[in-house]
Amino acid sequence: MAGQIPMTRNGVERLKEELQQLKSQDRPNIIQAIAEARAQGDLSENAEYDAAKEKQGFIEGRISEIEAKLSNVQIIDPASLNAEGKCVFGATIDLEDLDDEKKVTYQIVGDDEADIKSNKISISSPIARALIGKELGDVVEVETPGGIKSYEIMDVKYI
Repeated sequence: MAGQIPMTRNGVERLKEELQQLKSQDRPNIIQAIAEARAQGDLSENAEYDAAKEKQGFIEGRISEIEAKLSNVQIIDPASLNAEGKCVFGATIDLEDLDDEKKVTYQIVGDDEADIKSNKISISSPIARALIGKELGDVVEVETPGGIKSYEIMDVKYI
């Protein structure tokens, strides 16, 4: 059995919504599609049947994956953290790139929640690993594809 999977409350809610969608809509729809394809007769050359069975396998696999994650989840509520200004899981961190003075804000989240467009970075990403344990005013260096980047931590929030 896998260990505890840290996740924010929002991440857990999104997984529960996806699970509900898979069970209440996607699963019944694919069962219907398989029944319709089966009704067409010869299954040996029935592309619709093969595609529907493949999709069913994906849906069932995803349901199992989400259920396993939810059974091992450790919900982290950033607002209840008292990390005394340290960068920890769930924290929202304002950074300034010391090379070009651009400012960026990231929240450190679980692998399933990471979404760079929403400025949510995975706990296992190089930048998050560099930030963990650091605090306001610290400078972190991160190995990126474009070389080493230096960031100063401008603010750490638990929201």
